[in-house]
Amino acid sequence: LEDGSKMQEMREHRDRFERRVLELVPEAVVNAPQDPDHRVWNTSNIGFPGLESELLLLMLSERGVCASAGSACSSGSLEPSPVLLAMGVEPRVAHGSLRFSICRDTDPGCLEEAAQTVAACVHQLSGNLPV
Repeated sequence: LEDGSKMQEMREHRDRFERRVLELVPEAVVNAPQDPDHRVWNTSNIGFPGLESELLLLMLSERGVCASAGSACSSGSLEPSPVLLAMGVEPRVAHGSLRFSICRDTDPGCLEEAAQTVAACVHQLSGNLPV
C-alpha cells in the first residue's frame, strides 16, 4: 500500500486482464462503478450472463485458475451476491459473476493464460465453442 507505483502496476494488470476477457467473451460484464477511482486496484469482478458461478469455478480450479464467487461469509450459498444486486447488477449476471485478485507478484503472462482459460470454460459451458 505504501508503494503507489506497485498499486498502479496492479491496476494496469487488472485492466489488461479485464479487456482480454471481454475480447474473448464479448457477452461478459465487468461489475464495477463507472468511476475508476472507486475501484479496488487489485480486484476484478466479471459476470458471465446465464452461467452459474459455482460450475465455472470448478472448471477453472481444475485448470489451475483461482477465483471466487461471493464473499467468504457466503461460501456455499447459491444465491447471487447481495452486494452485486445492490449495485444494480442483473440477477442473471450476478449468478455468473466471479472475483479475480491480482497480487504484487502476478506475472502478466499468467494473466493472459488465465483470460484464455476463463474464455474456454465460458464457451464450453455456454455451448459456444470459439471459432
